[in-house]
Amino acid sequence: MQAMLIIFMVVAALATLGVLARGIIIMARGKDITGKQSNKMMSYRVAFQALAIVFIVILFLINRQG
Repeated sequence: MQAMLIIFMVVAALATLGVLARGIIIMARGKDITGKQSNKMMSYRVAFQALAIVFIVILFLINRQG
């Protein structure tokens, strides 16, 4: 169970990193005049980051009880 949570946490963290990099690339190109794509990437980043934090909290709770 713990190994699975660690894998999920790492995947969520890597997804956060990927979306962050993609958002930076979109902003650096300067083609996103309205900011719609940048906003979308920011929302995805926040969601993946929250997911990674949830997995970390679950891991802490499991380790605390066991």
